[in-house]
Amino acid sequence: MRKLLKRLLVSVAAAALVLGMSGAGSVDSVKAAETSYEGKLVVIHTNDIHGHFDTVEGEQLGLSAVVGLKNYYKSKGANVLLLDAGDFAQGTTLVSYYKGGSAVVFMNAAGYDAVSLGNHELDYGFDELLYMANIADFPILDANILSKETNEPYFGDHTTFTFGNLKVGVFGLDTAEAQTKASPKNVKNITILDGQELYACAQEQIDELKAEGCNYIICIGHLGVDDESIGRRSLDVAANTTGIDLFIDGHSHTEMPGGVNVNGTLVTSTGNYLANIGVAVYDGETTKASLVSAADYKGGYDAEIADFVKQHQDTVNAAYEGLFAKTLVDLNGEKEPGVRTQETNLGDFAADAYLYAAQQYMGSEITVDGAIQNGGGVRASIPAGDISMNTLYTVFPFGNTVSVVKVKGSELLEALEASCSVCPSALGGFPQVSGIEFTIDTSVPFVEGAQYPDSTYYAPAAPGSRVTITKVGGRDFSLTDTYYIAVNNFMADGGDTYYAFTQAEEVIDTGVIDAEGLISYVESLNGVIGEEYAQPKGLITIK
Repeated sequence: MRKLLKRLLVSVAAAALVLGMSGAGSVDSVKAAETSYEGKLVVIHTNDIHGHFDTVEGEQLGLSAVVGLKNYYKSKGANVLLLDAGDFAQGTTLVSYYKGGSAVVFMNAAGYDAVSLGNHELDYGFDELLYMANIADFPILDANILSKETNEPYFGDHTTFTFGNLKVGVFGLDTAEAQTKASPKNVKNITILDGQELYACAQEQIDELKAEGCNYIICIGHLGVDDESIGRRSLDVAANTTGIDLFIDGHSHTEMPGGVNVNGTLVTSTGNYLANIGVAVYDGETTKASLVSAADYKGGYDAEIADFVKQHQDTVNAAYEGLFAKTLVDLNGEKEPGVRTQETNLGDFAADAYLYAAQQYMGSEITVDGAIQNGGGVRASIPAGDISMNTLYTVFPFGNTVSVVKVKGSELLEALEASCSVCPSALGGFPQVSGIEFTIDTSVPFVEGAQYPDSTYYAPAAPGSRVTITKVGGRDFSLTDTYYIAVNNFMADGGDTYYAFTQAEEVIDTGVIDAEGLISYVESLNGVIGEEYAQPKGLITIK
């Protein structure tokens, strides 16, 4: 993949020469409220691109529109910054094929000025993240990601830009949820400051930037505004600090047209997938934020960037050409309501495939009793019809391996109780299962026990208070029995809410990539996902 990336880097250099000549002519049809932005600061911002760099008319603006807007505002005399708030390198085969590196190459071509990391930049492993950082032409800013060895920011913390009398300071933050939303082995070298330490870190950055003479301060933070993130949200940082003028947020995929003012800080976010591009205009006194939407965009696109992205999409498509299977029914992989809130047919299918692949590996000597697929590991729905390999690797992009954990019934119960802690609200750890039947009583509050090590999640104080397991592997559940459960290696390593699995008596990594396990399972179904998956199987009861 790195050889392919070197080719990408060479071709991006050629593309940059063309882009440098294209100027603003390709975007002169942008409909703006003002004809001149002379001397004003225009911050063009993106977040949670998740590999959606191509343009889909009416749905996805793509990187060509980002460059188009950038060139347009420059042509109107604006001082332009282009910033991103993380999760750019995972989500489609366009970026996962290159283990995230192509995302950086594309953003180099677009001329990004600075970015924050998201939790998904850690998906490919820390070495791949360092490689991405090495080839980036822009600074990666995350003041709260510290090296465990030095206790200093592992990447950059802040940078400055000077436009005449205006000096702009930019610093970055990433969510501490990356500690468990990425595989724990991928974050073993770093500490991510959280809670009060996060606020103190942010205030220190503000104070340092002011001391450097900055009179406008921007935070690019991959923090989000979800309830599950209370205490580490962008809103919390803004409420507990003084001096941030503009907070560009990511992580929760929230559209914030016009932004939200918190304690003098304007917090804004675009949603995801480049369905919108954020534009914040500072005139020396006030900042106005808006979203440019794919649904009604009338501006220009940069043809060279569009072609550059398409060339590499064609390469990826060729690598994943061919059909994988056919489904006779729509398979639900939506987030909410969906795989993060309830049992779905795609969740059942994925868990069944895990169970099948694990049993094939284990052979006749050991019976695998059940399987769990974390809802956050399913990234999209699959409509009825033919399923391409490209779709398969888009829905299951992480390249996790199928593992088998040998756990006591008490450890399985703890894992399910923790993963259903916020049900019926959404959680990436929500379990999609095979061979396991259980009930969640949402009328019983989840009571937190001890916080799991290096995690933002908590053990249940009373396992079994919300979750009741009735059967595992066709037999009545027992706290003292031992079970073999198929999971992915992310969960076996304690990712999401599954710390209990790190206490397993035995962990067997089959080495089978999850997508390959899915392929082998469908082959056992003669290539057709049929009516047996028309509805969820009823393994999970929520009351």
